[in-house]
Amino acid sequence: MREVLSELMGWWRDGRTVGVGTVVATFRSAPRPPGASMLVGPAGEAVGSVSGGCVEGAVYDLAQRVVSSGDPTLHRYGVSDDDAFAVGLTCGGILDVYVEKVDQHTFPELGAVADDVEAGRPVAVATVVEHPDPSWVGRRLVVRPDQAASGSLGSSRADAAVTDDALGLLASGHDQTLTYGPDGERRGEGMRVFVWSFAPAPRMLVFGAIDFAAAVARMGNFLGYQVTVCDARPVFATATRFPSADEVVVKWPHRYLREEIEAGRIDQRTVLCVLTHDPKFDVPLLEVALKEAAGRGVAYVGAMGSRRTHEDRMARLKEAGLTDDELARLSSPVGLDLGARTPEETAVSVAAEIIALRWGGTGDRLTAVQGRIHH
Repeated sequence: MREVLSELMGWWRDGRTVGVGTVVATFRSAPRPPGASMLVGPAGEAVGSVSGGCVEGAVYDLAQRVVSSGDPTLHRYGVSDDDAFAVGLTCGGILDVYVEKVDQHTFPELGAVADDVEAGRPVAVATVVEHPDPSWVGRRLVVRPDQAASGSLGSSRADAAVTDDALGLLASGHDQTLTYGPDGERRGEGMRVFVWSFAPAPRMLVFGAIDFAAAVARMGNFLGYQVTVCDARPVFATATRFPSADEVVVKWPHRYLREEIEAGRIDQRTVLCVLTHDPKFDVPLLEVALKEAAGRGVAYVGAMGSRRTHEDRMARLKEAGLTDDELARLSSPVGLDLGARTPEETAVSVAAEIIALRWGGTGDRLTAVQGRIHH
């Protein structure tokens, strides 16, 4: 939804009606993740994608019918359907797409939600996409940390259960379909609720103001991270040298990282890239990263350097008192084995390792791997 929100808001603020199809669940090799959305605008415009081209035509037609009827619907596309080949999902995947009519009447809270997203304030939107009682389908609950939820799914019990779970998804930044009993029972089936989690962008902290850092910052920006470059040397740590970074900080790296941890700005989606390969910088920094940040579950701690630099670094870290378990949290030398040589190639290698660890990939060539492609 995030990638089409600006177009949706333009029509919504003009009082127009839009058909919205959203992937709420995927199975096997579905090409787009939960939360991917496609809009059918008031003049028939198609914006966004739910499958990378496989079922867009079918969703487009369904969205037009839903806009006409006003009745939201959940439809499954995939190899289990008789018409799977007809709609084009020949990749072997299955996706559940929830299609609804969106305007100021059906989704009055959308303006406030969009304001939160634009301001970087965390907000989750929970929508009933399936229920034995059709009158529940389409009901919404807007959840914000430290605030009472607004809206209702149909009962106080359901609202309480979904609010708790939505807050958990918001903390991790995940979109997901949750299953409950018809009245929000934890044990049971019948009600499915899709939660859009509009958390602020995950952070990438790049330490070391070198040419490799500039390339990694560009790649992090491309992947959707909020990128900070940090170095203690003001002559190198400048916004001019790192135009792709959202923030350039001149501080000793280990002190800056500790400040960010203490301020609660490091979470399970944060990735740390240590590119200094200078012991006076990276040893104290990695002590903080591996003892304190990794202990809080950061997604990735990587450190660049040759095999010799790596061995020297590990010896220094052991002398500093780090345990084997703490050292095991470190990806060093950083990146996957792509044979990278240039800063840009190295940045691709680092990004590939981050992605593989996030989704459980092996980093092997797909031609040499059997089984599912999307983990």
